[in-house]
Amino acid sequence: MNSVFDVGRARLLSAALALTLLLATRMAAAGPPATQEHALQGHQGAGAHHAPSATVKAPSASVNAVGRVQPRRFDAAVWHQLLDKGPRPAAYLFTTTTCATCPAAFEVLHQAVQAGRPGKTPRLSAVVMDADGPRALSHARHFAGMTALYVFDGFEPAIRQAVDPAWPNVTPYVVLIDRQGQLQRLLGQPDAASIRRWLH
Repeated sequence: MNSVFDVGRARLLSAALALTLLLATRMAAAGPPATQEHALQGHQGAGAHHAPSATVKAPSASVNAVGRVQPRRFDAAVWHQLLDKGPRPAAYLFTTTTCATCPAAFEVLHQAVQAGRPGKTPRLSAVVMDADGPRALSHARHFAGMTALYVFDGFEPAIRQAVDPAWPNVTPYVVLIDRQGQLQRLLGQPDAASIRRWLH
């Protein structure tokens, strides 16, 4: 009786193992599941609007090694510290996870830095307004050359008010700080004249 039971159990285990191996082989051949690229869709949340479409293509989602960048909290106090004692020159691009034109605007800054004069490399920061943790890191893949990642920590309208009371809730919103600490506040893709003033 025991031997019949043992043979049946062995056959059942063998069949289960074969099925597991078959499923694993098929999953490996299919590759990773497709992911939704939130940053390349129109923004639907928080009532934000977007500046006109950029003329530069957004970088591929895989161009930035985000594993080296960890999100930092961003609120009014952090912004004032960055203005007072932050790196110079620096650029801050404020974005949402659904801003379709933000990656291209950031790419304009990245290209300008790469083509700029030798010397101290400007810091390029992305500030995500509507996500934190893994979701913010996932969105950060769209910003090649990013040196810092910040995420809003608090009530979004109040933080935006602290950054710029005249900010009309449009993204991308860009703040350029030159070597002397002079600020430029821009909506949409930075133009060549603004970049020259920033990097002079």
